[in-house]
Amino acid sequence: MLSRLTIKNVALIDSAEIEFGKGLNVLSGETGAGKSVILDSVNFVLGAKADRTMIRYGETECMVKAEFVVPESSRAVRALREMDIETEGDIIISRRFGESGKNSIKINGCTATAAMLRTVTDHLVDVHGQSEHFFLLKEANQLRTLDGVAGEELAPVKRTLGTLLEELRRTDAQIALIGGDEKERGRRLDVLKFQIEEIESVGLREGEEEELLVRRNKINNLEKIISAFREASEALAGERGALDGLRTARRAVSSVAGLDGAYEAIAERLESLSLEADDVAETLAGLGEELEFDEDEAKETESRLDAIRSLKRKYGADKKEIDAFLAKCKEEFELLSDSEGRYARLTEEKEALGKKIYSVCREMTEIRKRTGEKFCRRVTEELKTLNIAHARFEISFGEYTEADVGRANANGLDEICFLFSANAGEPLKPLGKIISGGEMSRFMLAVKTQLSDVNEISTYIFDEIDAGISGKTAKVVGEKFARIAKNIQIIAVSHLAQIAAMSDREFLIEKKEEEGKTYTRVRALDDAQKTAEIVRLLGGEENEVFARRHAEELLRQAKEYKQAIN
Repeated sequence: MLSRLTIKNVALIDSAEIEFGKGLNVLSGETGAGKSVILDSVNFVLGAKADRTMIRYGETECMVKAEFVVPESSRAVRALREMDIETEGDIIISRRFGESGKNSIKINGCTATAAMLRTVTDHLVDVHGQSEHFFLLKEANQLRTLDGVAGEELAPVKRTLGTLLEELRRTDAQIALIGGDEKERGRRLDVLKFQIEEIESVGLREGEEEELLVRRNKINNLEKIISAFREASEALAGERGALDGLRTARRAVSSVAGLDGAYEAIAERLESLSLEADDVAETLAGLGEELEFDEDEAKETESRLDAIRSLKRKYGADKKEIDAFLAKCKEEFELLSDSEGRYARLTEEKEALGKKIYSVCREMTEIRKRTGEKFCRRVTEELKTLNIAHARFEISFGEYTEADVGRANANGLDEICFLFSANAGEPLKPLGKIISGGEMSRFMLAVKTQLSDVNEISTYIFDEIDAGISGKTAKVVGEKFARIAKNIQIIAVSHLAQIAAMSDREFLIEKKEEEGKTYTRVRALDDAQKTAEIVRLLGGEENEVFARRHAEELLRQAKEYKQAIN
């Protein structure tokens, strides 16, 4: 559950710390007080896109920190451990956003990306706002919702379908390669043959270009090299060169070497120097004799470099890319050379793949239908408890045949539609065409209730899901919240006294002016303050006797109801 939310410099909130509890947490306040700021902050720390308008006027950055406590066996904890982030069930997420657009995310003190953050928070919190009503009206999203209910049963079948569709794409690509008339294939074969022969005739070796460049550099600097060797050889072996000097020094010291060990050591070192210098002089002489300009070698080197540059310009930046291009050309050449036989084999493969894809799509449909039947039955029962006594909810599946395999995608071939009827005697119709705002709120609540057993979410956040309902229905929705909140933490923004009365913790969001600036404040209410807030939600004045009695009666009924379900 979400245990604590810390907000700094978000919109009108300079600083706020909210400690949520288990069960039902209700946020209420006047319209425009800043309830949406709280939810924007939650969405921000959960990974929603950041916006500079979030930052409080006059500040350079905003920050939101959310602290969660979840079971060690939860998906969120498993996701963190896969990222090598340590946790024993405590998850602390902090996110900063600056005017420059710089975004900083930390999970348990470890730097994380937005994608890593969403991987974790998808298993922590489900935020339901009024915009999600529209989400479920789209049939593509209805299929996504149903697949979410099917969960692990459907996942391996989807993976199999994905593999088959990839094979089909590759087969179609090969068929496309050998398409066209005989003349077109002939022209393509000529081009491929030329490219293959050109690459193979060069016979490029690994590292050959580097070797040739070194050789060309030596050829271009031959005169300079010969001059350097001649000068060095003269300095060593010429008249009065280094060798003469070393030999003279060696003879002089050798004459007294027997008088002291140190003299003998110097004599030996001079001997070594003489031998080394003599060897260097011979090496220089040998290298110098080998150095002569070979016009044929120069032409061959330049010609070879030109051939390699031509290959690189046409077929790839290096040998690896050129070899890959060559392999692709050979594969296509082989394919086109046996176009008739190959086409027949590929057509057979495509037909076999089509049958497999159709079979897997049928398997997916059966899983969805089984899941959908149970899901509809459970949602219908929930709707009846939410004061829609004659509710009917079904999922319509479109028909398809093996001929439709060409339009199959990762979700198969199913086209579904949520059908709903709220009143006795009324036919089932698509969800978006007949459902009212109040009914939609209750429908979403029923769906969320059923999904809670599937997605292991520990916290539900509802943004004014009570829109369009009142009276007895509001009481029923409050009772439904109380029942769900026995096992799952709920944070709800509400304008209804009936829901506030059911809360385990009530928070008041207020907008105040202090020293010419406007601030949004959030405070937890005690029992007396909670009663006063319910009076306000009922439209009464704080000192109005009837409104107070009504509020106290709502609280009494809520207390009795919660005691009865515990």
